[in-house]
Amino acid sequence: MMYSSRRKPVLYFKEDRRFLPWKCSVLKLFGLCMVLVLVPLLWLQLSCSGDMNRSTVEDGHLPHQPCSLDRHALVADNPSWGPHKMALLIPFRERFEELLVFVPYMHSFLNQKKIRHTIFIINQMDHYRFNRASLINVGFVESGNDTDYIAMHDVDLLPLNEALDYGFPDQGPFHIASPELHPLYHYKTYVGGILLLTKQHYQMCNGMSNRFWGWGREDDEFYRRLRTAGLELFRPIGITTGYKTFRHIHDPAWRKRDQKRVAAQKQEQFKVDAEGGLTNLRYKVESRQDLTISGAPCTILSVKLECDQNRTPWCLLS
Repeated sequence: MMYSSRRKPVLYFKEDRRFLPWKCSVLKLFGLCMVLVLVPLLWLQLSCSGDMNRSTVEDGHLPHQPCSLDRHALVADNPSWGPHKMALLIPFRERFEELLVFVPYMHSFLNQKKIRHTIFIINQMDHYRFNRASLINVGFVESGNDTDYIAMHDVDLLPLNEALDYGFPDQGPFHIASPELHPLYHYKTYVGGILLLTKQHYQMCNGMSNRFWGWGREDDEFYRRLRTAGLELFRPIGITTGYKTFRHIHDPAWRKRDQKRVAAQKQEQFKVDAEGGLTNLRYKVESRQDLTISGAPCTILSVKLECDQNRTPWCLLS
């Protein structure tokens, strides 16, 4: 009579019936534990196999949580890739689900393109309204001397086309998320989403205005700063993927944007801030932590911004 290999251990222990219940129960328990451990690991390996960037482009979806990075993501900063290094600045508050996807994805994407980089998450932890522009200013100041250009990058916008250029913008500011490619914003003067600048050019603009508390308009004011500084704006050419060039992972139903206009904010938001920027930036770094997310390194700067309520009373919602 033939028996399957799964039944053989049971037949073996029939020789001593006194220990049958105890030994069989231990054996079954051990086998059950192995199944519970190995099956999830096998499923994770299969689900994370393959190139993450390529699968994302093909099916148009992102994993709910980042898988283990491929070999490209594990490459350390390599000086042979070139003399320039980018500070990837992410203004941030509470979007942890998006951050878990963004950091490993972008680290892998940039390594495949051989772009030297450091990812800075500038986390606003005060009780004021979110101030994207001021956080980018903080990231610029705190990014150090080993980087010579910055990428102002939204945490909810992922590039899907490998032809996008994240290289050193020596000719002038380079707007990667241009209006004809961004999935949401299509007006000609839009410079938000993803914008590359040399540190010299950002300094020429005196950074971004610190007057914009809440969501929106800081990019429009920065466009005027670029023009005032005499800088020519460049955008991608030859990209044929249109509005499918990026994946926008923000869920407005889950995280509503703070679009309220308080006091004189509605009138003031359309004015050019001729004096404010890097020169009147006020903040305090509460902590600086180097960590990895699914193997991707990043630096989290937890900061508290300061607000002159006589000049911008709309930093609070009272």
